[in-house]
Amino acid sequence: MPPKAQPSPSAQPGDQQIDLLTLPTQTLLQLKRQLDSELTTLNTSFTTLRTAASRFTSCLTTLTSGLSPTSTGTPLLVPLTTSLYVPGTLATSDTVMVDVGTGFYVEKTVEDAKAFYKRKVAEMEANLRDLEKILNGKSGNLRVVEEVIRGKMAEEQGQQGQGRGKGTGQAQKKSVAASA
Repeated sequence: MPPKAQPSPSAQPGDQQIDLLTLPTQTLLQLKRQLDSELTTLNTSFTTLRTAASRFTSCLTTLTSGLSPTSTGTPLLVPLTTSLYVPGTLATSDTVMVDVGTGFYVEKTVEDAKAFYKRKVAEMEANLRDLEKILNGKSGNLRVVEEVIRGKMAEEQGQQGQGRGKGTGQAQKKSVAASA
């Protein structure tokens, strides 16, 4: 017997629950496609968020271990794009330029920049945890829908098999009766 729909961990108090066993197979297949699409989008978002968190962590590590008062005058490569770097020299180790989003840079002290990146990493980790809960809920919903679809398909095949079996049995009886 297919499982009954359980409330997902991502369900909100106002969400409406649907008994999947009452839905036609075609509707269940549409629901499955929708859940597949949502999971793909959420997985892409999760990967993007994880990459952003990794970049912020990398920036924090660079500020913590790669910058010291003796670093002034050190040659370095300055990123112009993600794949284009130009040579430069560190003018000062007291302040750094921080990308605060959408191409805006702000000059901050090293300590302020560290605090900024720590907040960003913590925010990203919280968002990742929330998104992971949603992903797990959607995955659970998809598994339940798939199980119900399999159950309904098996039931439909069983009914078709019984219909054929009855017809075949009657034909056999008729052929046996005719030969007797």
